[in-house]
Amino acid sequence: MQHTDGREARIKKQLQQVELSPSSYDTAWVAMVPLPGSPGTPCFPQCVEWILLNQQDDGSWGINEFRSSANKDILSSTLACVLALKKWNVGHEHMRRGLHFIGRNFSIVMDEQIAAPIGFNVIFPGMLRQAITMGLQFPVRQTDIDVILHLWEMEVKRFDAKKSCGREAYMAYVAEGLGNLLDWNEVMKFQRKNGSLFNSPSTTAAALICNYDDKALGYLNLVVSKFGSAVPTVYPLNIYCQLSMVDSLEKIGISHHFSTEVKGILDMTYSFWLQRDEEIMLDVATCAMAFRLLRMNGYDVSSDELSHIAEASAFHDSLQGYLNDTKSILELYRASKVTVSEDELILDNLGSWSGSLLTQKLFSDGFPRISTYAEVEYALKFPFYATLERLEHKRNIEHFDARDSHMMNTEYLPCHVNQELLSLAVEDFTFSQSIYRDELQYLDSWVKENKLDQLQFARQKLTYCYLSAAATIFPPELSDARMSWAKNAVLTTVVDDFFDIGGSKEELENLIALVEKWDEHHKDDFYSEQVKIVFCALYTTVNQLGSMASAVQNRCVRNHLIETWLQLLRSMMTETKWQVTQYVPTVEEYMTNGVVSFALGPIVLPALYFVGEKISECVVKDQEHSELFRVMSTCGRLLNDIQGFEREGSEGKLNSVSLLVLHSGGSMSVEGAKKAIEKNIVTSRRDLLRLVLKEDTVVPRACKELFWKMCKILHLFYFQTDGFSSPKEMASAVDAVINEPLKLSS
Repeated sequence: MQHTDGREARIKKQLQQVELSPSSYDTAWVAMVPLPGSPGTPCFPQCVEWILLNQQDDGSWGINEFRSSANKDILSSTLACVLALKKWNVGHEHMRRGLHFIGRNFSIVMDEQIAAPIGFNVIFPGMLRQAITMGLQFPVRQTDIDVILHLWEMEVKRFDAKKSCGREAYMAYVAEGLGNLLDWNEVMKFQRKNGSLFNSPSTTAAALICNYDDKALGYLNLVVSKFGSAVPTVYPLNIYCQLSMVDSLEKIGISHHFSTEVKGILDMTYSFWLQRDEEIMLDVATCAMAFRLLRMNGYDVSSDELSHIAEASAFHDSLQGYLNDTKSILELYRASKVTVSEDELILDNLGSWSGSLLTQKLFSDGFPRISTYAEVEYALKFPFYATLERLEHKRNIEHFDARDSHMMNTEYLPCHVNQELLSLAVEDFTFSQSIYRDELQYLDSWVKENKLDQLQFARQKLTYCYLSAAATIFPPELSDARMSWAKNAVLTTVVDDFFDIGGSKEELENLIALVEKWDEHHKDDFYSEQVKIVFCALYTTVNQLGSMASAVQNRCVRNHLIETWLQLLRSMMTETKWQVTQYVPTVEEYMTNGVVSFALGPIVLPALYFVGEKISECVVKDQEHSELFRVMSTCGRLLNDIQGFEREGSEGKLNSVSLLVLHSGGSMSVEGAKKAIEKNIVTSRRDLLRLVLKEDTVVPRACKELFWKMCKILHLFYFQTDGFSSPKEMASAVDAVINEPLKLSS
């Protein structure tokens, strides 16, 4: 327990105070800045001293947190440090060892298969040219040096050949490799309010060396005073790092352990968002992630703030766009999906072009990094509204890269507690699974005790019903909510099958009469053994859950549960009568009845009482409560109708697809009806998300979340087939969440 507490304390500390690693490369460039008015004296002698004190035993410089062998990042850092020492004519032995390290590993420079920092083909050869000009000798064949310098010349010619805003941003970003070839007036257009270029100490230092600027010097003074003798590769980076951590916590299912810290970060981010702070707005990935996380956590953020990157052309004019940065495009794509209105054309547009770019990347040669490929493929295949949280958590834990680094003009690690995050997530998920297995075992005995397994007509869907509870209402402490959800899901499946195939007209009428009587029923009132089993299971379970919910709520809620069931049975009876009399309802009649007969009421509404919120009778009767239920059920009814159209048609049943065709007078085909319904599903889903995310409403957020969770379950179950009716469709999901242990990648 003490170990867990220490781990959580370290994670909380990192959430509250971002730790940025020192960058040898950036420190070297800052070390090269001369004192204003005194070109022979370093402006930041402490950085020069740091270089002298921090050379590795093999002669290299670089904080190698990522791997043991030499790489392009370390070569770049080592050359920058050698240049800094040469500039101030100190550390001759350090320089000699550094040059020998570069010589021994020079083949890496020319190996295109090895990952490189941004702009390596410009910056490294540019520094090499500068080193040769300064009289440094490399233990490398001249032909190899000539090849590298030729590459640099080709890159420079490419810049001249085709001008674009994105290219200009890139040229400014790789200023270290271009020096006086740049038009510094053009470069300084990219200067930020804090005086930096791209929040990069190295790029800002390179600009300052060639073109003195008070604000740039002020930025470097600030960074050195904050971090001491060694500076990070990006500053400020607080918002991006903190949002990345919040995103990771949510993705691996442990954010509920850090709710106070997460709220603090999101509150701060929202404040910066409202101020249109450059740290958010000028970085595509940060802006998109901030929008998505803020909106999904209930903050009022307008998609209008993404207008500056709504068009693909605007994205390509940015540095990330010029670099065709996959992470930035993926963040934009994810942000585009959290739409809550048909009027959010910016998000629709964003989703269209970012989705196309990601699809192109998947099918292009040389897509980098297998983990990124899998992430893109998954995002395109499974929209966030068609996923089960616990299934997502498991996948994300299994694919979690504790060494996940970001490559800028040097490599850096945004989060220093990734290993702690992973171990906590593994422990949390494994513990949850043991609880889920116990709960499922109990539910299995509950089914048998109530003789539900003896009903020949009923689909045995206990594991699916429990999956929908465990995979969404996942925290271990919400056991009562899961039990309520799962038991009522099993009972609604039994009752649905009873009305569809299992029961005669007399049995159905008898069941409704018994529920209407409830406590007044008599043991001689049962028309058949089937009715007795169904009613007794209902009566016992609803009374038990009603008693538990009443204790939690400090008021009697049993009657609400009984009334919810009665409404369902009556709506099912209406549909049975329509079928028997061959009555063709209007689409409006069908949907008004269908949102109730789809049977989500008894599953979702009682569970609201068990998620830790007090719900008064006024809340239950409020229009918002009714609207949440209506929109959720509309989504489910229509999704089911599209997937079940052929099956239900063969059984002589009408649904919204066939009714649209019938009432169109021959003007609408089946495909046309399905497209119209799909559009209605999108509208209902957006409406539901807007209701759920809206702050300061009558229904508490934790309760509203259950409506959205059910909507996600429905989208997954009916994603490509009627997954709920298909025996195999969801079997792997059941095993993944409840039975199969985590398989961590090495």
